[in-house]
Amino acid sequence: MRRMLFPALVLAATPALAAEDDAQVWLAQQSFLNLNQDLVLFTDVQLRLTDDAQRAGQAIVRGALGVKLDRSTTLWGGYGYIRSDPLGGRVSHEHRVFEQVTWRAFGDGAGNGTTRPTLTGRTRLEQRLVDGQGGTGWRLRQLVRLDVPLGKPGTPQAVVWAEPFVGLNHTGWGQKSGFDQLRGFAGVALPVGRGISVEAGYSGQYVSRPAREDRMNHIASLSLMIRR
Repeated sequence: MRRMLFPALVLAATPALAAEDDAQVWLAQQSFLNLNQDLVLFTDVQLRLTDDAQRAGQAIVRGALGVKLDRSTTLWGGYGYIRSDPLGGRVSHEHRVFEQVTWRAFGDGAGNGTTRPTLTGRTRLEQRLVDGQGGTGWRLRQLVRLDVPLGKPGTPQAVVWAEPFVGLNHTGWGQKSGFDQLRGFAGVALPVGRGISVEAGYSGQYVSRPAREDRMNHIASLSLMIRR
């Protein structure tokens, strides 16, 4: 239980450091589809409502192909397109190539009807390019997630995760070296069918902005997850 509370407590403390807050709603649909014993296809479509959840501030389409090294480790390569429309700013079109490894430290795997807690992680390296801008931004992300069953298999699970982002270089279009942001989530995964669940909860996003005041986004997060 202490492990579950830690990410939420960290994010609860960060608003005191942030000078600007926003209420947002993030909607997502993510799929993990086993193509055969060795290959996995990942798809991710997201819409993020920003500025007090009154406008579509960002849309994301992402996909990746994974190769299973063993039952708990998978290597991935993928691409993501991100359209951002900040209030009072200019629309940007970002292209992200990424490599990542996902791993399971213990447990039977999230969403598999387990009765034991499951700890998983994802280490992602991104190469970020923005239309009309020079330079490639290299960024490292490390997600750690804990799923804890609340009852017998097939019943809801408590979910918490945290993910820091670190920029590895400077770019002319705005990426800086060092700490970029911290995201966290606390909520519940509700099974709605075979290999299908809905994850709902609170997500906090603390963003470091060197030229402006830092930002704290308070997010109502809703995701449809498919694992087949």
